[in-house]
Amino acid sequence: MRVGVIGTGYVGLVTGACFAEMGNDVTLMDIDEAKIQALLQGEVPIYEPGLEQMIVRNVAEKRLHFTTDLQTAIENSFIIFIAVGTPPDENGCADLSQVFAVAEDIGRAINTYKIIVTKSTVPVGTTHKVREIIASVTDKPFDVASNPEFLKEGNAIDDCIKPDRVVIGIDDVRVGEILKELYGPFVRTGNPIMVMDTCSSEMTKYASNGLLATKISFMNELARLCEKVGADIEMVRSGVGSDPRIGPQFLFAGIGYGGSCFPKDVEALTQTGLEHGVQLRILESVQEANRGQRAHFCQKIMDHYGNETLAGRLFALWGLSFKPRTDDIREAPSLDVIRLLLEKGARVRAFDPVAMGSAGRILGDSVEYAPGNYECLEGADALVIVTEWNEFRHPDFEKIRELLKEPVIFDGRNLYRHDKMVERGFKYYSIGRSAIC
Repeated sequence: MRVGVIGTGYVGLVTGACFAEMGNDVTLMDIDEAKIQALLQGEVPIYEPGLEQMIVRNVAEKRLHFTTDLQTAIENSFIIFIAVGTPPDENGCADLSQVFAVAEDIGRAINTYKIIVTKSTVPVGTTHKVREIIASVTDKPFDVASNPEFLKEGNAIDDCIKPDRVVIGIDDVRVGEILKELYGPFVRTGNPIMVMDTCSSEMTKYASNGLLATKISFMNELARLCEKVGADIEMVRSGVGSDPRIGPQFLFAGIGYGGSCFPKDVEALTQTGLEHGVQLRILESVQEANRGQRAHFCQKIMDHYGNETLAGRLFALWGLSFKPRTDDIREAPSLDVIRLLLEKGARVRAFDPVAMGSAGRILGDSVEYAPGNYECLEGADALVIVTEWNEFRHPDFEKIRELLKEPVIFDGRNLYRHDKMVERGFKYYSIGRSAIC
């Protein structure tokens, strides 16, 4: 099929590349000329394992095209996906200005029958508004649909090519059949393509992220209780996750969720509820618990030093991205930890396998950046672990002891067994286990 994708952000790039990988002719359009030129030269603006190679391969095979010309993208496509950003506005609601602007531009550019699909995460009713906007500027035939993405950063290629489900919202069953044909190669193992109305499709995306965020915040709050009563959250997680009604996913205690999806989607869903007179109290508590978990971790650092000042101390920080296998630091817990340490007069030296460039654009030279995880430790007063990169799971602990001024580790991701850390002579603070081993 001939597919157009408007927007070359995270969702647009991954979606477009994966459609091309399945043999479709895909045109990706963006108004950012510098970004398009970089993509044409094989330079991908985001880090996602496997994405750069996929883009280069499909460009070479002439299945994937990039342009800044919307008219070209529309004329070359039968199905057009809107994949522009929907950042939170000043009230926490999803800012739909880019979606609506693109919808109007599409309407003015339509030359023959098209199917326009909202791929961006949008509040309930947005797809209907997209239809109204397009209809207001064209008399050409078209249909609209909703097709929310469920991509996890760091695993987006697999999530796209081998989805556990595809959700499609439609007003016309014929559109559903066309989109099912488009997605057929992605679900050859039998995973479902779920066709529903557009409002239910839009709500499904928000509901999914809201539930996952709830699981994370619930476990983080429970971890704080475990610390008080002497339980081990890791053992509790294993016991709870073995229940098939609950499952093991998203039950790891830590220092809270971040990224571009959970924070803004939970807030947007909460605001949608308020707009319709429904207070979503559980999600309000999820947000509060997430903020509190970061403060709780920072308090561990403060409590360790007691009345001693942090001013002049050097903290080595492992991990900047909000999760492993991505360079995304949007709403990353690392930013809150760094902010606290700097406010207290401490110095921070950080290492992250891929996110130091992203962090540098926000933090500038307020933070030192180390070329490696061990170089990060040299002469530091303590190690603070914020992101659970695999590279950090089995380090040389003797080397860590030698490089640190004192054998102190604040582990926000529970990477190590606390009994083993005691044997190694570390003062080891983690989440949801004894306050100090």
